[in-house]
Amino acid sequence: MPWLCRRCLAFGERCVPPRCAECGSSPVLAHGELFRLQIAHVDADAFYAAVEKRDRPDLADRPVIVGAGQRGVVTAACYLARRVGVRSAMPMFKALRLCPEAVVIRPDFAKYASVGRALRESMLALTPLVEPLSIDEAVLDLSGTEAVHGAPPAVVLARFAQAVERELGITVSIGLASNRLLAKLAAERDKPRGFSVIGDADARAVLAPLPVSALPGVGPKAAAGLAAAGLATVGALAALGDGEAVARLGAAGPALVRLARGEDDRAIMPDRRPKSISVETTFAHDLSGLTALEKALWPLAEALAARLTAKGYAAAGVVLKLKTDCFLLRSRSAQLAFPTQLAEVLFEAARPWLAREAGKGRYRLLGLGAEPLAAAEDADPPDLADPERMRRKARAEAIARLRQRFGPAVIRRGREL
Repeated sequence: MPWLCRRCLAFGERCVPPRCAECGSSPVLAHGELFRLQIAHVDADAFYAAVEKRDRPDLADRPVIVGAGQRGVVTAACYLARRVGVRSAMPMFKALRLCPEAVVIRPDFAKYASVGRALRESMLALTPLVEPLSIDEAVLDLSGTEAVHGAPPAVVLARFAQAVERELGITVSIGLASNRLLAKLAAERDKPRGFSVIGDADARAVLAPLPVSALPGVGPKAAAGLAAAGLATVGALAALGDGEAVARLGAAGPALVRLARGEDDRAIMPDRRPKSISVETTFAHDLSGLTALEKALWPLAEALAARLTAKGYAAAGVVLKLKTDCFLLRSRSAQLAFPTQLAEVLFEAARPWLAREAGKGRYRLLGLGAEPLAAAEDADPPDLADPERMRRKARAEAIARLRQRFGPAVIRRGREL
């Protein structure tokens, strides 16, 4: 049976040793299809929290929550915090009730984007067929790369995981399979620092006991409907014939059944792009007045501009989001005359909508988004009718360079005070 030592990267085709003959580590990774599988799902472990722990070694053995404010939500949590029930999107007050000893750190999205880009570049060194799923997660097709790397994908991925930990100071979990569905499920089996394999021969057995919500496209509402129909597990779905699938689930039934059997022909799409980029903040106290809301809007405009620049996009439109004290969501959008990466333009575009909503109630959350997105090279073009535009652009770039070198507090605008 093929085997691989993830510590020293020794590997062989037969005679799985109880311990690696090269370094003595145990157990080694062994699977009958280990060196034939070519689709990988790579997911960084507790990414935001891991980056913060990397930069603050004193936090290595302490629970860390990334988020802001007692009334905000958890953006990310390290595994120490997760062990006591802390989860992403959980209200912060609940998270701190579960883990009162946690260190709470405000998110630094520009820093995370920088590490995410480095992680993506490391993936692209393995194969050009990398489909990003988020800042720290992607699916890779390593078909045909064995000759280039001098080793099968399993060995190349193990080398990659070691290099990421050594060079970026974070860890990743890897799932290896013959298609993207099985690769994703494999990546989730053994976190953190995981490397799990699901072969075609064992796919049905692995999938059968899972809830139907484990399948792509099956959300909570669909899962509840399937459970009510007696199809709560993937195995129950997989047992349906095509005719019965159509009769019970409609035209999409056979495709869902194929997924339940571990059959997934979705291609890896390297050019997949996000549809929007957004930021938001939850206030410590509800706000209603225009002055207070504008004061909160400006840092969001700066944060959104930074994220657009970091990700290589520009805003072709702006979306303003407000959540009332009764948790009602109000959203307004406007197209821009030209794509932009400038905080001032984003702020001025959203400001009229904010003025219209101010005084209509009290608000607990404010969000600002860019949608649709445009290419970065189209951002803030020269305009003879607005000679100040290029000066504003140059000024924003200079401020960004200063903050990158000396920290975000090195320079502030008057409207922040």
